[in-house]
This record gives sequence, C-alpha cells and structure tokens, in this order.
Amino acid sequence: MMGRTDSRTRLLVLLAVFVLGCAALVVRSAYWQVVRGAEMTDLALAQTTIRTEVATRRGEIYDRTGTVLLATTVERDRLVAATDKLSREERRATGDALVDLLELDDVAAATLRERLASGRPYVILARGITPDLADRVRRLGRERSIVGITLEAEPERVYPQRGGAPETTLAAHLLGFVNREGAGQYGVEGYYQSALAGEPRIVVAQRDAYGRPLLDTAIVEAVGVSGEDLRLTIDAGLQLALENDLLSAALNDVARSVSAVVMDPYTGEIYAMATYPSYDANQYATIAADAPGRFVDPIVANAYEPGSVFKMMTAAAALEAGTVTRMTRIKDVGTLKLDGGRTKIDNADRKGKGWMTFEDGVAYSRNVIAAKVALGLGSTLGQSSGLLHGMWRDLGFGALTGIDVAGESVGLVRDPDITPWREIDLANAAFGQGIAVTPIQLATSYAAMINGGMLVTPRVVGSVGTTDTTPVERGQVISADVSSTLVGMMGHVIDKVPFYRERTLVPGYHVGGKTGTAQIWDSTAYGGRGGWKVNLFNYSFVGYVGRDPDVPDLVIALRIEEGTLTTAQVGMLEMPVMSFELFQRIATNAVATPDLLPDREPATMPVTDDR
Repeated sequence: MMGRTDSRTRLLVLLAVFVLGCAALVVRSAYWQVVRGAEMTDLALAQTTIRTEVATRRGEIYDRTGTVLLATTVERDRLVAATDKLSREERRATGDALVDLLELDDVAAATLRERLASGRPYVILARGITPDLADRVRRLGRERSIVGITLEAEPERVYPQRGGAPETTLAAHLLGFVNREGAGQYGVEGYYQSALAGEPRIVVAQRDAYGRPLLDTAIVEAVGVSGEDLRLTIDAGLQLALENDLLSAALNDVARSVSAVVMDPYTGEIYAMATYPSYDANQYATIAADAPGRFVDPIVANAYEPGSVFKMMTAAAALEAGTVTRMTRIKDVGTLKLDGGRTKIDNADRKGKGWMTFEDGVAYSRNVIAAKVALGLGSTLGQSSGLLHGMWRDLGFGALTGIDVAGESVGLVRDPDITPWREIDLANAAFGQGIAVTPIQLATSYAAMINGGMLVTPRVVGSVGTTDTTPVERGQVISADVSSTLVGMMGHVIDKVPFYRERTLVPGYHVGGKTGTAQIWDSTAYGGRGGWKVNLFNYSFVGYVGRDPDVPDLVIALRIEEGTLTTAQVGMLEMPVMSFELFQRIATNAVATPDLLPDREPATMPVTDDR
C-alpha cells in the first residue's frame, strides 16, 4: 500500500508561491498603469497617430507691373496604387493600360511596372496628372481596365511665360524652381522660400493599417498662413527682348554662354537679367537628371577674369589718390619690363603709341598706361598695391553684393596684405588679370562709379506682399567729382575710338563704357600643367546709357564666354557680334521700354574742371 502524496507543508508552499506571484503581477501592473501609465498612453497614441503638414497656398510671382504672372501654383493629381491588393494579372493589365495612357517611353514604363510589382500598400506611380488625364484615369477605373489606382491632389509650381530661347521659360535662372517637396531651389524661389511658402497647416489624425490618416479623426493644430506674393523689379517685355538678344549673339558667335544684366545704378533695381543657355523650369526634373549645372546662374555665381573693364577701377583709384587727371600725359612704350627685367607686360597689339593723355590710354585700352598708373598710386610697391586693392574692396569685389537671389559667390581677390604683390601682379591687376569677379559685381561697381559714388545693393524684388522693398546703400565709396570724371571718361571711350563709336552709340541718348577681353586659363592643358586656351576669350562690356550726358539712367554689364573668332590677329579680335554691339542692342531695347526710365533731376552730379 502506497503512502499519501498530499502534504500540508507542500500546499502551504504552493499557496505562498501563488500569492507572491499574484502580488508581483499586481505590483507590476500598477507600475505600468499608474507609475508609467501616461508614458504608455503616449507611446500607444504615437503608434496610431500621424501628424501631417499640409502646404498652404504658395505666393505668386509677378513682373514689375504686377500684371505679368511669372510663377504660380496649380492643382495637379498623382497616381497612387495599393499594389498589395492586386493580383499578378491585375498588375500586368493595369500597367499596360497606364503605359498607353501616359505615353511612357521604355525606361519610364519599366519603372512604373517595377513599382506595381513591389507589393507595397502605397506606391506613387506618376505625378503631374493634368485634369484631362485624370478624367481618362477615372473612366478606365470605372471600366475596370485599371484597378487599385487612386488619384490624389497635390500642388505643382508652374512657370507660364515662354522664354526668349527654345525650350525655356522666362527668367528661369532668376526665378529658380520649386521641387516636389515644396522647397524653392535657386534664384528668387530659393532666396524667398520662407515668404513664398508661408506657414503649413498642421493636421493630427489617427492612421489606418496602411499608415494613411483617417480624416474623420483629424484635428487641426495650426490653420497655416498663405505665402506672400512677390512683385519683381524685372520688366517682362525687356526680359524677353534680352533673352532674344542673348540667344542671337550666342548662335552667331558660337559662344559657350552669353550673360547680361540691366540695372538702375541709383536704386539697384534689376530690370532684366539673363543667361543663354537657359532652361525650362517646368521640366526641372529632366534638367536635374541630364544637366544640373544649368540651374546655376552665371551672373551671380560664376566668377571669371574680366580683363580691361577693370581699367576703370584703376582710373577710380588714381583719380581718388590725385596722382593723375584725365589729361595727364603718359608715354605708352608698348612693352613694360618689371621686377628688374624678370617680367613684362605688353599691349594687345605689342606696340606703343608714344605720349598720350590718360583718358586716351583708357579709351584705346593700353595695358602699359594702366600698369604705369597703378604702379604710381603710392610711393612704394606695397602702398600702390594697397591703394588699388582698397578701391576694389570699396567697390564690392571679394564680397557678396547682397542681391536677393540664392547662390551668389564672392569671386576671388588676392589681398596684398596677406601675400605681397610683385610689380607684375600689380601691373596685371591694373587691367583685370589675376582677379575673378561675377557680372553682378561688375554691374554694381560701375553703378557706384557713375551714380555719384554710392555703392548700392542690387535687388530683383520690388515688394513682398503689400510691403515695398527699399534701396540699400552701402556707403559713399567714390567722391562725387571723381564719379563725374569717370562718367566723362567712359563717354570718351565711345566718342574717341571709331571702332567702338560706330557700333555702340544709341541715337538720341548718351552712352559710355569699357570693353574687356581676357584669356581663359585651362588647368587641364599640357598634361595637367595648365595653359591659356587658344583663340578663346571672355569678352565683356560694362557701360551706361542715359538721356542726360551727366546723369546715366541705366548700367548694363554683359559677358560673352568663349566666342568663336572670325578674325584673330595681334590687336584685332573680331566676332560676328562684339560685346559693345550686344550692349547697343540691349540698351536700345531698354530705353524703348515703356515707363522704364525713371524721372531724374538733370545734371545732379558736379562737373570737374579737367573734364
């Protein structure tokens, strides 16, 4: 007979264990529900809640008249699919129908089929669906030719004005574009992103199993603020004419690029600004895949060696220092030996013209004259270098102009206080070699030289919403009488040299300016040792046009990059469209633009005795 298996002690032990276990569960449950209850509730809510930012209306962009729409936002649809709900046959049939409907090429068709085959619950198949296409999608859905497809509304930025060249939109570089995430890129769209975009509407809602918000649970946390409209300083008619002129010059000169800017020298307002080649901002995604460098605006971002347009900066420095006047006679010797005979500079024609006035030396663009004047700025090489560099700095070189578009660069300026200049460095600097600047810096510096000596900030936006922007002056950098003398010297360039006069003057108006032709360094030449490109140059012209001989109305800066020469001789470089001829075309269109030239007081700048 077996003994009894029950035991009072064993039962008591089991009961104690059970009681302790229950107590532990109660304590643990209380810990999670009471001590950390709020935290657990928040975690659970976070797993089932989605917080969505809904973009508000993006501001529109108009030209200076406020009537020509340059950028706006329209409602388009995107095609989305719940591919996990589709059978293999449904995916195939839907893909075939959409490929035909959207007229996709082989690459795009393969991408769409790959997305349909992903098996994901939410896939974007196509964007930018127009209302007509959307209606056809709905019809195919009703006919069951496509299944599992939904149309969702989304905003799309569009640029309705055609540009002056094929497959471009008006002022593309200046405007920039808006990407799929609603962020402005480049130009005005990038610089004024915050003002244009406004504040998003924020919605909090429970989400379904696929992560989509349930609208019946939505709570609005922030109602959002619509973006501000912008009115630019750009005149749409002049902008289109400028783009046409740049296209014509680029094709005739077989140039790599052509850029130009038209500016009010007193307020800094930009009336037109463009570069060829440009792009179609409505097709930015295609450009991004094929040639993303096209988005960069050369006028504000690409620095280059400008050449002889910098002789006017040398003139400004010398006139301010009082070392020369317009009529100071200087001997042009053709070749100037420097640094104890170890280095030299030459005139473009390798010849000397003998004794001539300083203003004639500038008019005939004599490198030797400019170098002699620069070397004589001070009593020592260091002092002369510092005075010329100081004038550069005062005129804004080596710093941002402050123009209100994204992507501006400062250029490249060597400081003689950091690395002392040799005589050859100062001589080259006198006629624009050894320095890299942007076209907008050139326009801004020339504006200061002709407007009475005030450095202004260039701007392309006239108002943000209902608030007008105001001119920003950065200080008096040249005396008024020196500014007046410089205006006269620029006019003398055109009057004195028949080669310029015949192809630069604008009938009924006063013009002045300076040309520049600069060699282009190729760092890849000669096996990476570097060298100058053969018969390829940067051609510049910066000048003014005005109704009053002493008060210029507009400053125009332009650059022809790597134009193809029809005549290449020492001292004679010819293209079908020279830089000063392009200036004439642009200036003629500008002064003929209705209501563009502002009312100005005549002869507000003093006239000096040596003019």
